[in-house]
Formats: sequence, structure tokens, C-alpha cells
Amino acid sequence: MEIIDLLRKLLPSEIVDNFVIVRFEKTFDEKKIQEEEDAVNENIIAYGVGDYKIIQDFPLRGRFTHLHLRKRKWLDKSTGEIFSYSIDTSEYEGTRLNAEFGDFLKEEC
Repeated sequence: MEIIDLLRKLLPSEIVDNFVIVRFEKTFDEKKIQEEEDAVNENIIAYGVGDYKIIQDFPLRGRFTHLHLRKRKWLDKSTGEIFSYSIDTSEYEGTRLNAEFGDFLKEEC
């Protein structure tokens, strides 16, 4: 099993698809993936990451975990605008063993 497959079993797909693990201390930086319309615009470049957003979770055996997420910042060189893409992680804040994870446990055990 590849690490990415394991992560998909343990974490919400929005986090796995949009963030890369920076440290094992449960810190994730958003991947450098541009939206389609920005990918063809040479003026849009990666511009670092923002402040941490902390999500409290219980992803493995009920273990209390803080996931530290940092959103990628992008710079539009033509306008000087700095922006981030919108990824809604609010439904995962304070999550516990959700139904999807419970179904996984039933399948795998």
C-alpha cells in the first residue's frame, strides 16, 4: 500500500487532494495546483503559504489530533494581487469518527 492510499483511508479527501505533508507533526501545506484558468496564465505564480488553520480531529483510533493546514498564496504579477483558492474544510472541524470512517472500519475488519 502506498502512503497516499493510507492517507486517503485516514483523512478527508479534500485534505489529501489539496495539501502535502510538510512535517510529520501533522502539518499540511496546500499543493501547488492552480485552477484551470490560472494554469494557462503565466502571470500567476506561487507566492508562499499563509498562516496555519488548525482543525481538531480524531482520525485514528480516537486519537486526539490537531491538523495544521496552511493555504497556498498566489501572486498575479500583472495586478500585484495576492490571493488563495477557496477550500472549505469547515465540515471537518471537531470531527470524530464520522459515518464514512465507520463504514471503512466495518469493511476492513
